[in-house]
Amino acid sequence: MKTNVAAVILVLVTFFAISFITNIIGPIFPSLVKDFNISLAVAGFLPFSFFAAYGVMSIPAGLLVDKYSEKPVLLLAFVMAAIGAIVFALVPSLLMAMASLFLIGTGMAMLQVAINPLLRVSGGKEHFAFYSVLAQLLFGAAATLSPLVYSALVQGMAQQSPTGLYAMLVNVVPQNMPWLSMYWLFGVVSVVMLIFISAIKLPKVMLTEEESVGAWSIYKQLFQNKTVILFFIGIAAYVGTEQGVANAISIFLERYHGLDPLTVGANTVSNFWLLLTLGCFLGLALLKILDSKTVLKLFSLGAILSLTLALFGSASMAVMAFPLVGFFLSVMWSVIFSLALNSLAEHHGSFAGILCTGIVGGGLASPIIGLLADLTGDLRIGMIVVYITLAYIFAIGFWAKPLVANKTIKLFNKNNESNSQIAG
Repeated sequence: MKTNVAAVILVLVTFFAISFITNIIGPIFPSLVKDFNISLAVAGFLPFSFFAAYGVMSIPAGLLVDKYSEKPVLLLAFVMAAIGAIVFALVPSLLMAMASLFLIGTGMAMLQVAINPLLRVSGGKEHFAFYSVLAQLLFGAAATLSPLVYSALVQGMAQQSPTGLYAMLVNVVPQNMPWLSMYWLFGVVSVVMLIFISAIKLPKVMLTEEESVGAWSIYKQLFQNKTVILFFIGIAAYVGTEQGVANAISIFLERYHGLDPLTVGANTVSNFWLLLTLGCFLGLALLKILDSKTVLKLFSLGAILSLTLALFGSASMAVMAFPLVGFFLSVMWSVIFSLALNSLAEHHGSFAGILCTGIVGGGLASPIIGLLADLTGDLRIGMIVVYITLAYIFAIGFWAKPLVANKTIKLFNKNNESNSQIAG
């Protein structure tokens, strides 16, 4: 099958755009708390507004793709993201922030559902694994870049006589809210993506029975399955862990160690996403020699240890240990997702939609962390939530019973077979 290069590039750029827009909440978290004069618990509802959209839209987005095809859904997704970003940039208030983040999150959920089948068809089934890994690397690269761009924009606008892009932003962004410059940038990115998508002819995607989202009756049947519920919670626990840590880094370093959230905080968040991406390479290697459940248990323990060092160590230790948490989170999403799909014999498309709905867990963690921190006056106590979610992920390594285990290289057996052949 011939590769549709333009469509593959579109999908890869879309992955980059999704991540660039999604992962800015962590670095700007201290500014949101300060500028809106809100508690951590209330601030936690901002990421909740974003991730709640995943819970609401993941399954309906699949149905929209089934009915109208990928291109209209992609266009609608970026229209919603553009409106959400620009309206918030024009009218910065707490309620508008929540509405804006819900709109952007809805768009991102729709994109996530539409682009994976499109990548499989555009690149060819035989290249799907390669392009999927490449897409994840771009996703990680954008998450790493986003906090650095934020830091550069805010510092550039703070110059005595800003020029070029910085001068333009100074004219449209309130002086006391320089972080809003990122939302103008998101609006521009979304408009550029709309033009890009409109100009490209996308291939027809024929979903297999396995990939099809299925009727509502199938979802009702699946939600009565204990395994489905347990893995749904597993995905929610993972995204809650990822976002709970990412959103806490900057504000933790500022409150406990007096480190500047704009420079040290943003760089540490960037390193968190960088190591989360790089950790995938070690994870891929380990999955070739170890059972995925073993890998999940080892990485869960590593994440718990790193989080402990970050929360209770010195400032320099925290700056190093928070990114290490990201490193150990790197394989969890893919391992939990694959264990889940391999634990059911059918309806994988519908099950995947349910699992993606579990992304709402990313929003639930932050308000709970914030509430506990506000009640006790200690963010470390709030982070107990992350220990609980990591403990649940660790437990998956024990109770998961996949019908198909990941294929590993058995070096010892291979050597024995080679020796037998030589002896023969």
